[in-house]
Amino acid sequence: MLRRCGLWLLIVVVMLAGCTPLAPYPARPAPLTFFISGDPADEAAYRALVADFMVANADVTVELLNIPSGGDFRRRLAADFAANTPPDVFLLNYRHLGPFVARAAIAPIDGWLERSSTLARSDFYPQALDAFTWQGKLQCLPQNMSSPVIYFNRDLFAAAGLPDPAADWTWADFVTTARTLTRDLNGDAEIDQYGFGVTPSLVRAAPFVWMNGGELIDEPAAPTRLTLDSPATQEALAWFVALQTGHHVVPDSVAEAAENSLSRFLNGRLAMYMESRRATPEFRQIEAFDWDVAPLPVGRQPATILHSDAYCIAAASHHQDSAWRFVEFANTRAGQRLLAQSGRTVPSRLDLADSPAFLDPSARPANSRVFIDAIPALRTFLLLPNWSDIEGVVDAELAQAFYGQIPLEVAIRNAEARSAEFFR
Repeated sequence: MLRRCGLWLLIVVVMLAGCTPLAPYPARPAPLTFFISGDPADEAAYRALVADFMVANADVTVELLNIPSGGDFRRRLAADFAANTPPDVFLLNYRHLGPFVARAAIAPIDGWLERSSTLARSDFYPQALDAFTWQGKLQCLPQNMSSPVIYFNRDLFAAAGLPDPAADWTWADFVTTARTLTRDLNGDAEIDQYGFGVTPSLVRAAPFVWMNGGELIDEPAAPTRLTLDSPATQEALAWFVALQTGHHVVPDSVAEAAENSLSRFLNGRLAMYMESRRATPEFRQIEAFDWDVAPLPVGRQPATILHSDAYCIAAASHHQDSAWRFVEFANTRAGQRLLAQSGRTVPSRLDLADSPAFLDPSARPANSRVFIDAIPALRTFLLLPNWSDIEGVVDAELAQAFYGQIPLEVAIRNAEARSAEFFR
């Protein structure tokens, strides 16, 4: 019996020795992680971009995570960086870039861009590139740029006998228009239709400060304090706050809590709304009325503020070259066109923004050229390590003044005192 077992064992060994060993399964590279923050329309556009990239790059898998809340998104990013498990690629607005570049958490993309046979710096608007430049190095590659505009309900304008806003309308024209469009429709002494809606924040007030010749900080090269108390800045902030406290063309805090201005615009009960290009996909769902966009009313000089997001590559990423391939693909003409078609973005590429691919008169808003015409007047907030903290302090104080809870002078003093530590 033992001899038979030994014989069979010998036969099996010989047979196995004569067989070609099976090839091991090829190792699949770890997926590239890509984080964004956006609404469903944003997510759909970026998922289409990811799908196109993976078709063209079969060796790379991209996993997209969308965290809709901007605050939750930034908290998740901070936590992941702290744990040394950041996403390989993430989209970030330049206003929130400071803490990451101060800690060298981002891999600058200058070298990749210089070596690229697909992209060049000259493809992009310099205003967008400058916003993401830290200590002479381009940190992230901007894929969009925008500015705040006035979205307006054309049907409400027509019902009030008003023409579309003129390209050169003034602050006084704007106030008169907003007052005309603020109405009690049923005679119950309650406002049913407001003329204007805006978030009381520094990013919304800043264009008016700059238009009025004011500044937000004392020294751009080495800022030491806010200058909200300077005459020109304070005058502009007073005009902004008075839209709610004096003219009552904006919902007060109680009305805004009951239904926010974005919802009122969507439901046809708000005539004008200040927002960047990001609102366009949602507004394209409106069927009940006609709408378009107009420039901000003009002050003493042209000025507006840049809104821009960029693809950033984490310095701790183990897949930086693959990450760059994705960023490079996303910023080709085809990649940016795909996102522009969603309505969400004003392309950062010069050859795409000022072209029929973006300026399509058959797609709302019909007057998209407003965004292009604003580019020469674009300004930015400074790229400072603590800018997000400074902005948060000002927003909190400005909102109280805007809703009449404290005088503007008190809000300014509070903002300057509370922000002082972030300039040290």
